[in-house]
Amino acid sequence: MDFGLPQDLLDYLKELDAFIEAEIKPLEDADDNVRFFDHRREYARTDFENDGLPRHEWEELMREAKRRADKAGHLRFAMDPKFGGKGGSNLWMCVIREYLAAKGLGLHNDLQTEHSIVANNPFAKMFDDFGSDEQKEEFINGTLNGTRRVTFGLTEPYHGSDATHMETRGVPEVRNGVAGYVINGEKMWTTGMHVATHCALFARTTGEDGAARGITCFLVPTDDEGVKVEEYLWTFNMPTDHPRVSFKDVWVPETTIFGEKENGLPVAQAFVHENRIRQAASSLGAATYCIEESIRYARQRKPFGEDLAKNQAIQFPLVELATQAEMLRLLIRKTAWEMDQMSHPEVEKRLSDKVSMCNYWGNRLCCEAADRAMQVHGGIGYSRHKAFEHIYRHHRRYRITEGAEEIQIRKVAAFLFGYLGPRRQEFKELDWSDVDYRNSQIRPRSGKQALGSVF
Repeated sequence: MDFGLPQDLLDYLKELDAFIEAEIKPLEDADDNVRFFDHRREYARTDFENDGLPRHEWEELMREAKRRADKAGHLRFAMDPKFGGKGGSNLWMCVIREYLAAKGLGLHNDLQTEHSIVANNPFAKMFDDFGSDEQKEEFINGTLNGTRRVTFGLTEPYHGSDATHMETRGVPEVRNGVAGYVINGEKMWTTGMHVATHCALFARTTGEDGAARGITCFLVPTDDEGVKVEEYLWTFNMPTDHPRVSFKDVWVPETTIFGEKENGLPVAQAFVHENRIRQAASSLGAATYCIEESIRYARQRKPFGEDLAKNQAIQFPLVELATQAEMLRLLIRKTAWEMDQMSHPEVEKRLSDKVSMCNYWGNRLCCEAADRAMQVHGGIGYSRHKAFEHIYRHHRRYRITEGAEEIQIRKVAAFLFGYLGPRRQEFKELDWSDVDYRNSQIRPRSGKQALGSVF
């Protein structure tokens, strides 16, 4: 069993370091662009007089960084070679994302906006998996060159985690001899709507409320006169580009259907495991940054003439955080490696619980590490002159988005108790009449000594 990282991966991390120093850091230092990362960052990024949207200068700076990363061959690293990528594995992506996040705030990797010199690009994979030939041609190339930007319309004002009860409806209607649908409804948290060309809009087209079948995904042009941004929702983490959007009598042809008609939920779930494991790695990296900064500060700060670090009240919480980070790192890398050994359907059936473990615990750990870093640093830690408040505000949302931690814990529980996953068959075969409750022993018919063996 070898826990060492491959040498070619370590070499690639050095290559990324060199690229950051040669291309990204000079861009960050030019024209006072550092204002987007120092104590001025929230004001510099946020247009408070324009619904709290991101300022144009901030978005353009990130686009320039991505252009440079793409030219250097880094931006599409995770993508299939047929899209100009390198087919980066889940393991490599997790190591890279942790590594970049552990560097702290910077133009190389800004998780508040999902910006990175090594991007995820989930929509390219989704279009490759679910799109028609025409949609692949239009949207894969368009996503990469910036002419197509797709936002996600799934969550509704009264329906969040349970998408099967959505109220948005699509009704068949033929116009000018062309079959299509008239869509009416509202969506929440349609991130990026202010620059999107299309919304991947989910609507019930058949079936009863609560049924997984009967939901269809449509690629709705955002410039349709029936599409209206009702309000931009100001959040704990600014700037905001997460509006509530209404769709009133929006007609689209059947050619806009994305994925299988009346079976659109798999589109929403398509990238969930890859996204969650990589996002968990980013949270781990940010947590590591907070822990390491706190350790350095505690060694340098000398209240009453001695290192702050000599106090057990400082040591013990950081020891616990460092221990959790070390264990989480091993679980993330093991899970990512296992994901690389199987197909996506297999991941859903056999490994989904481990992905959820990584994600919900990584997000929680990051928030705890940022909070502890503020406490260790005292007043300066609470100020905007340190990055901790920024990290906390951003990563706190991940305990709700990407699948709320309660939903992910439920997934883990379903696997643990055999309602889903590999243990389902074990519990199905269990003879409940053959249980010795006095000795707390359960003997399955299969003759196994105990359920859930790791061997």
